[in-house]
Amino acid sequence: MCIFVYMKQSILFLIFSFYLSSLWASFIYIPMSHDNQKNHLKAYGIVYFSLQQGIKVKWLLNYDGGAFLMEQNSDIEKECKIRGVSYQIISDTKAQLILQEIASPAKNQEAVTLEKAPKIAVYSPKDKMPWDDAVTMVLSYAEIPFDVVYDREVLEDKLLLYEWLHLHHEDFTGQYGRFYGSFRTAPWYVEGKKDAEKLAKELGFSKVSQAKLAVSKKIRDYVIGGGFMFAMCSATDSFDIALSAEGVDIAESMFDGDPAEANYQSKIDFTKTFAFENFTLVRNPITYEFSSIDMTQKRRIPKTSDYFSLTEFSAKWDPVPTMLTQNHTQLVKGFMGQTTSFDRNTVKSNVLVMGENKTNREARYIHGTKGKGMFTFYGGHDPEDYTHRVGDPKTELELHPNSPGYRLILNNVLFPAAKKKKQKT
Repeated sequence: MCIFVYMKQSILFLIFSFYLSSLWASFIYIPMSHDNQKNHLKAYGIVYFSLQQGIKVKWLLNYDGGAFLMEQNSDIEKECKIRGVSYQIISDTKAQLILQEIASPAKNQEAVTLEKAPKIAVYSPKDKMPWDDAVTMVLSYAEIPFDVVYDREVLEDKLLLYEWLHLHHEDFTGQYGRFYGSFRTAPWYVEGKKDAEKLAKELGFSKVSQAKLAVSKKIRDYVIGGGFMFAMCSATDSFDIALSAEGVDIAESMFDGDPAEANYQSKIDFTKTFAFENFTLVRNPITYEFSSIDMTQKRRIPKTSDYFSLTEFSAKWDPVPTMLTQNHTQLVKGFMGQTTSFDRNTVKSNVLVMGENKTNREARYIHGTKGKGMFTFYGGHDPEDYTHRVGDPKTELELHPNSPGYRLILNNVLFPAAKKKKQKT
């Protein structure tokens, strides 16, 4: 009889202990709203760190600014404190209530599971030019590791080692960024041209434009095969232009030693591009512009009113663009670049416009699929430096830890980690 009473008490104690443990704090919750997060950018680094440790993360789309939820872990909690990221320890019961609320059909919200930290490559010259790359800066600031690759690695199929690729502000047409008009005598321009020609010859090409086309096609195949590609500024339109001009000489003699072929505009093939069509190339080599895709010289928007709005997507039906637009504001400050924004008339109809200035009919942030992979193009150079120019000092992200413009970049870094399922995009 005593044994029975003892066993009954033990069972009741275990049930009570289990009940208490369910109420006890067991999850790390990272808010991402405007008021609740001290450092939005480093929060992405915490998520990446968690995935590296084999800990899955729930990305709560459209909930508290795109918050994150993961099982409590002392190492992650320690990193939050070290990096200055706001977080809360919540109970399992509280976590389940949040997930139940998000699951309601009445809510435009979704909980997406992030499973594995994507391996990241940045396509960039090994010796950087005298201006900086926003993606490289924000990855470093967020403490997200990446490898630098360039033409040789791409042509040797090293991209197959990576899930995510960023294109530095490159000119894939072989026209050296069209800096000829203003900087052809600058030491960095002269040296950069010499280095590019040397590398092209080492890779077996007689012209830089030919080498860049081969690189562009390798990157195209990488995306078609299932890779994720992100590009900013001139890497967006020059990439598509290079693909569309395959087999056509569009570079003048100061770029490749011989004149561009006559009537080359009529030979451009828009079916080969990712995002753009019906654009006109700029023939004058002195002009600091590639084509009619870019809105830089067409726009008349004062800096004080230069903003673009993010499109709201259905979190449950369109999780990918919803992930890419997570932010603590729907209105993002505009910023300039060699390619600032995209003329809506040149954006293909099957490409999603995720951020735009509707008044000026310009797209700033677009996304699409190509084969099994996806690409995102983001206009402008540096989200926190309105008119970044050659030789300007780099942006200190310690001064902009809550930058909405930089958050869009980091959304792209995380979304390849999402659990794969059939999705409408």
